[in-house]
Amino acid sequence: MNPKPTFTDRLRIIFKGILDPIGAFLNRLGLTPNSITLLGLAGTTIGAYVISQGHMTTGAFILLASVLVDAFDGTMARLRGEPSDFGGFVDSVSDRYAELVTFGGLLYYFLVRSDSPGVMLTFVAAAGSVLVSYVKARAEGLGFTAKVGILTRVERYLVLIPLLVFDQPFIAVCVIAALANITAYQRILHVRAQGHERMRLERKKRETAS
Repeated sequence: MNPKPTFTDRLRIIFKGILDPIGAFLNRLGLTPNSITLLGLAGTTIGAYVISQGHMTTGAFILLASVLVDAFDGTMARLRGEPSDFGGFVDSVSDRYAELVTFGGLLYYFLVRSDSPGVMLTFVAAAGSVLVSYVKARAEGLGFTAKVGILTRVERYLVLIPLLVFDQPFIAVCVIAALANITAYQRILHVRAQGHERMRLERKKRETAS
């Protein structure tokens, strides 16, 4: 079962002409892909703190800058001819930390304002976002694919950052809470279909062998 390229995949292709020259420049400076990954995480942490203090627009622009920085680590590794499983692992773990730190900032913002609906929706949004990534990782560990769904990581930022720019954190967590969990469910169904197909092929193989 070969899913269509995701929105993220298409963005990488579209912006390859921009990412490659900048990635090459960063390599010439002596920076490593992992250092760029950690720099992006540090920037996100700063942005999350600013958001927690209620400065949504400023925090959103810091998040945007951090996401853009983080986009170069994979490009740098590819241009250096040394993409590694460990580098990909560090990038994935860093991405999860970045999202949780961001939702932590929003959670604090709603907590200090005693905004119970905001708190609960932020939790649901964070849970859905983590589940989207977990389902994919678990599926790939079992030999399936799960690069499907309407709200992957890039799309989540495309929802979050503009809404924060316009000081609409509650709407942002509402949208992500709904669509991230729908995406996780889409991936579960996608893996379920592959599992049924695998069982069908194994059953057919046994019948042929007998």
